[in-house]
Amino acid sequence: MADGFTAVAASEYFRSYSVIGLLAVVGVLFVAVAFGAGRLLRPVVPTPEKLLTYECGVDPVGEGWAHTQVRYYVYAFLYVIFAVDSIFLFPWATVFAAPGYGATTLVEMFIFLGFLAVGLLYAWKKDVLAWA
Repeated sequence: MADGFTAVAASEYFRSYSVIGLLAVVGVLFVAVAFGAGRLLRPVVPTPEKLLTYECGVDPVGEGWAHTQVRYYVYAFLYVIFAVDSIFLFPWATVFAAPGYGATTLVEMFIFLGFLAVGLLYAWKKDVLAWA
C-alpha cells in the first residue's frame, strides 16, 4: 500500500513541475514569436542618416567613448541597498504582526539587515559616504 501511495505522490509531484515546464515553454515561444514577427514586419530601409549615431537630435561630435566615473556606480549601489531595505520592511512588519511568526521573522530580518550592513560597510570602507 505504501508503494502505491508513493507512486501517486511522485506522480502528483512531477505533474506540478510539468505545469511549470509547460509555462516556461509557452513563455519562450511567446518571446520567440514576438521577436520573429518584429523582424519580419519591420521596414528595412537603411539610409546614411539612419546609420548615424543618435544623440538627442544633435549631430554627433567628438569620439564615441565617454568616460563615466565609478562613483556614480557606487551611488546607484547604495540606492539599491536602501531601496531594497525599504521595500522589504513593510511586508516584514505585516508578517511580524501575525500570530506565531514573531521569532522567525525577527531572525530573518536581522539576517537581512546584516546583508545590508555588509553593503553599507563596503561603501564606508571605499570612502563613498564622505562628501567631496
